Amino acid sequence: MMDSIEKSNIVFLATANKEDYPNVVPIGLARPLDNEKVLLVANFMNKTYENLKENPKAAIVVADVTKCPYQFKGKVEIHESGKYFDDAVEWAKSVMAQLNPKGAVLLKVEEIYSVQPGPDAGKKIEWTVRLTIKEKDMKSYDDNIRSTTFLLWP
Repeated sequence: MMDSIEKSNIVFLATANKEDYPNVVPIGLARPLDNEKVLLVANFMNKTYENLKENPKAAIVVADVTKCPYQFKGKVEIHESGKYFDDAVEWAKSVMAQLNPKGAVLLKVEEIYSVQPGPDAGKKIEWTVRLTIKEKDMKSYDDNIRSTTFLLWP
């Protein structure tokens, strides 16, 4: 699911300002960092960037929903310096040397919903995780695992 974000040329980023007025923009530089975080490069964001500063809730959808029929929702952190920012600048400049990113937007995915047409449209996607534990460690983990629910993004 997350790898479809990086394979896409465009994702659409939805935000809202503090008055909940919505805004949607195409973003050309977006990639997952892991199963919970997506890095978006703020190159041409103006209204969107201000919205994210006022209201950190956001959602993204891959442009080609036939390949990735999911909406990723969560909260963002804006980085204008540090590792995430440096990585975003390096990535943007490798794509187009003239780009001058103003920030790295880190979306921490909290929920994923189906946007597949049909009866499951809008349905929240739940995940389970498979754990691989060496037999010698199984006894010490056994009681904890039985009482814990894991939700991970595939």
